Amino acid sequence: MQDNATEVTAAGIARLAGVGRAAVSNWRRRHADFPRPVGGTETSPSFALAEVESWLRKQGKLAEVPLRERVWQQLSGHPDGPVTALTHAGCALLLIHDRPPVWLDVSAGSDERLASMLPGALRDVLTPRFGEEPAADASGVPDTPAAVNTPGTVHGSPGTPRPSAVNTSAAVNTSAAVNTRTALHTPTASELLPSAPLLRGVAELAAELGARQTFEFLLGRHLDANPRQYTLTPAELAGLMADLVGPARTVLDPACGTGALLRAAATRPDQRLHAQDSAPELAALTMLRLALHTWSSVRGATGDSLRADAYPHLHADAVLCHPPFNERNWGHDELAYDPRWEYGFPARTESELAWVQHALARLKDGGTGVLLMPPAAASRRSGRRIRADLLRRGALRAVIALPVGAAPPYNIPLHLWVLRRPEKAPAQPEVLLVDVGRFAGEGRGGPDWRAVREAVLDAWQAFGRAGRFPERPGLARALPVIDLLDDDVDLAPARHLPPPTAADGAEQLTAVRERLGETLRLTADLTPPPAAGARPARWPLTTIGELARGGALVLRTGGSGGHARVAVLTDHDVLSGTAPSGTLPESDEEAVLTEPGDVVVPVLGGGSVARVIDEATGGAALGRNLVLLRPDPAALDPWFLAGFLRGTANNRQASSYASTATRLDVRRLQLPRLPLEEQLRYGERFRALDEFERALRHAGRLGEQLVRGMYDGLTDGTVAPH
Repeated sequence: MQDNATEVTAAGIARLAGVGRAAVSNWRRRHADFPRPVGGTETSPSFALAEVESWLRKQGKLAEVPLRERVWQQLSGHPDGPVTALTHAGCALLLIHDRPPVWLDVSAGSDERLASMLPGALRDVLTPRFGEEPAADASGVPDTPAAVNTPGTVHGSPGTPRPSAVNTSAAVNTSAAVNTRTALHTPTASELLPSAPLLRGVAELAAELGARQTFEFLLGRHLDANPRQYTLTPAELAGLMADLVGPARTVLDPACGTGALLRAAATRPDQRLHAQDSAPELAALTMLRLALHTWSSVRGATGDSLRADAYPHLHADAVLCHPPFNERNWGHDELAYDPRWEYGFPARTESELAWVQHALARLKDGGTGVLLMPPAAASRRSGRRIRADLLRRGALRAVIALPVGAAPPYNIPLHLWVLRRPEKAPAQPEVLLVDVGRFAGEGRGGPDWRAVREAVLDAWQAFGRAGRFPERPGLARALPVIDLLDDDVDLAPARHLPPPTAADGAEQLTAVRERLGETLRLTADLTPPPAAGARPARWPLTTIGELARGGALVLRTGGSGGHARVAVLTDHDVLSGTAPSGTLPESDEEAVLTEPGDVVVPVLGGGSVARVIDEATGGAALGRNLVLLRPDPAALDPWFLAGFLRGTANNRQASSYASTATRLDVRRLQLPRLPLEEQLRYGERFRALDEFERALRHAGRLGEQLVRGMYDGLTDGTVAPH
């Protein structure tokens, strides 16, 4: 076995064999010939993939693994790490995409032959696409970034990571690039040899999906598997930012990540795209991604754009950027005399205003830039002088407040700043302020992007045509700059937009009142009939634990992670009766997916709650502190099961009490032994009670909305008191 063989975890073995992780643990204990760990930790060991596949095949336990899963296992367990594996895969996919006959010739024969012939074949593809790799200096670092010629556009990017700025040893010199280097080099034969099995699997997957889609799949899985390493720019937001700048022949993203913004802007084959990122692996992945998706010409470079600008002489038509937020170590000490600060030297706490001025410095006269900004940048006192000068000189044209959930951090309504390099100072400058926070979605489903897009682009295009904008109360207005030049220079749109008109507010409240009336009438219709008295029943009882052991139901517990890209049903969702709204961190743990007819029970909080999963909720992953019961329909009715689990006495006898919380032992919950026909009678009554309960909840939410709207309307003058 090679020392650098691809490794796989216990969860990966379970997926290969189509079993649960407990089965893998049993195999390790029961079979002396089970492969020994080759890495990982004592609690989470890893095994050589080749040895595992051989053992599973010999035991007849190797399931028919989907090709996508097999390739992903090879990539994620690569001995040199998944980023190196993804880069090698991207290079091979580019060769397959551009010169498939060459790949067929190179891949024929042994892995050693593939690794030895592939570098030459890659150079023949990478050089025309990316240009010659610059000569390295004595330290081995190339002198200048490589030019990149890369091919079509694609939509639906998984997002753009945003690493922190990288420290470099010298202050930036705007006459030449400093501390930048080419983002991608041709891998050598020795580097490629461990990747040979992966590249063959990638080629097989490309024959099924296509080279572009294969790279997107692998990149998306990698980003999902490392959510804490990357700050993603959603595809919808990237598309909106590209639409705000409009058609542009030369575009720069100085913090490109994996290229979501540049890919959204690449709509013509005659464009020149310039990318730079402080993380070498992200810049390389951007180059490969764009090469597989666009015919535009691209330059790609590695380095911190503030300290080591790779494009000091560039005058672009457009700049798009999602910079790192709240960076104190952005170069404040060494960049004090940098000529880019023509609107003022940013304070140490104002890194975002440094990125704003960097963008303006790289725009040609009349060029447009769009930056994603934290809302604090619009109002911090330390930045008020720079904001004032941006306004006076007409460089800041619009501030757009996005809905909560538009981009991470998802609990903050971020802003878009639209910049324009002024050709001359406007006589009476105005700035467009837009607030589309009203289009936020429920839970974590994200905003209504269609409504956001229409509102923002309509306002921006109307403002761009006339330089003025008819006021839309509560949504947008163009404000004379002089009105903002006070002691604070606060640019937060919500503080300058008038409330919606009285008619709009009254009409909205009338609609809520009508919906509340309809719901209350439905609630009255659903009110249970008078209860008929009966003697206490003396049923024979069983427990959930006994039913699980007998096969009448399957019991699963919610996890703390998973690899499934689905919505997550949380304990809060179950308690409040709302749609799945949570997320789980990426891990090797197998997520538990719900199915219609399942019964879900929260184990914390001391409440008597059980929820039957319907068609709308089916397919969601099970969150923490939840237990799923999947009854055999031939033995148990789910509504009968859920109804009896909600009994107060039943919950009390199955609960344990700590100093701060009550925990339910679901296995101890009791259920009467009744024939299925009798279960169905009870189940129908429990279903009717559930419908009544949901109607009451909906009426409560509408009532709260009406009361809140009336208070707001009366206090802001949009609703008359009579």
